[in-house]
Amino acid sequence: MPRAALANQLRGEDRVTVCVFGDGAMQRSTFPEAINMGAIWNLPVIYVCENNQYQQWIPQSRMTKVTSVRDMAPSYGIPGESVDGQDVVAATKGIAEAFPDRIRETPISEAAIVGVAVGAALAGMRPVAEIMYVDFVTCAMDEVVNQAAKMRYMTGGQASVPMVLRLPCGLSRYTAAQHSYALESWFMHVPGLHVVVPSTPCDAKGLFRTAVREPDPVLFLEYKRLYSMEGAVPEYVEPIPLGVGEVKREGEDVTVVAVGPMVNKALEAGILLEDEGIDIEVVDPRSLSPLDVDILAESARKTGRAVVCAEDALMAGCTAEIACAMMERCFSNLSAPVRRLAALDVPMPFSPPWRTRSSPASISWL
Repeated sequence: MPRAALANQLRGEDRVTVCVFGDGAMQRSTFPEAINMGAIWNLPVIYVCENNQYQQWIPQSRMTKVTSVRDMAPSYGIPGESVDGQDVVAATKGIAEAFPDRIRETPISEAAIVGVAVGAALAGMRPVAEIMYVDFVTCAMDEVVNQAAKMRYMTGGQASVPMVLRLPCGLSRYTAAQHSYALESWFMHVPGLHVVVPSTPCDAKGLFRTAVREPDPVLFLEYKRLYSMEGAVPEYVEPIPLGVGEVKREGEDVTVVAVGPMVNKALEAGILLEDEGIDIEVVDPRSLSPLDVDILAESARKTGRAVVCAEDALMAGCTAEIACAMMERCFSNLSAPVRRLAALDVPMPFSPPWRTRSSPASISWL
C-alpha cells in the first residue's frame, strides 16, 4: 500500500496516494505491516475502508473485536475518521445453521484457515476447509506444500493429514485477473497431494465421498461455472476412486480428453461434429493426481488421434502432462501429434470479449 506514496515522497512531488480496501483486508497480515510502515515514514497516504461490516459473506463482528478501522488508527499514531455509509443485511441461511458445532466461519486469513485444518487433521480429525478463490491459496502455500503434502514423508509414515481443501476456481462473471485462475497443474507438481477436478454434480458427490476418506490431503478444485449446472444425483452415490477416469462419450475418430468444465463443452462439440461425420470420444480424467493414464492410452490407441483441453495455462499446464502421457505410451498408434487447447498465457481480462478469446471456455475453441 505505501509503495506509490513512498515514490511520491522521494521525488518531492505534491501528491497524495489513496488506498481503497474492504473489511476483509483487515485480516491479512500485510495490512498492519503496510499501515505501520506508512506511519513511521510519514508517507502522504490516505487509507479508505469501504466498511460494509462484512468480509464477503461473514459479518465483521464475528471476525474481530475491533470492527471499525477508524478505531485502529490511533494505535499506529495516525488520525482516523468515519463517514456514514450503508451496511448490508445478512441473507445467507443453510449449512452453518444446520451444523453449528461443525461449521466455523473464518476471517479472510488463508494461511490460518489451512494451518488450522492441518493441525486438526494431525490431531485425528478430517477437516474440510475452503479458500473462496483458488487464486488466494497462494497466501497459504507453505501450509499446503511444505506442511500438509510432506507430513507423511517427513514423519516416516507416523503422521498424515487427512484434509480436504475446497478450491473454487476458473472463470465466472467479471472476476478478472485475481479471481479467475485455474491452478491445478501447480499442485500436480507436489508429491503428497491429490488433485481432483469433477465435471458433473454426480461425480462431485462421488469424488467428495472418497476425498473425505483419504488418509492424505486432497485438493478439490470446483470450477465456479459448474455451480449452476444441474444433473441427476442419487441419494446414495458410490465413492469414486481417485485415479479412475471415465469415458463420457464413446467414439471412433478422435479422443478428446477434457478436464472439469471442458467435459461439457466437449460433449456439446461431439453433437455438433456428428453433422460433419466426425465421431469423437470424450474422456474425463476426474482426478489429475493420481492420473488414470491407462484409460487415456486405451482411448488414444483406439481412435489414433487425441486432443486435450483444459482451462488452466497452456505453458506447463495439465494438458501438457496428459498429452505427454499419451505420446509416451501410444506414439506408434497415433496418426498425428496430440493437440492441446488451454488458456492463453495472459492474465485473465475483465473485458468479456477478451475473456472469451483468452480461455477455451467457449465452444468455438473446440
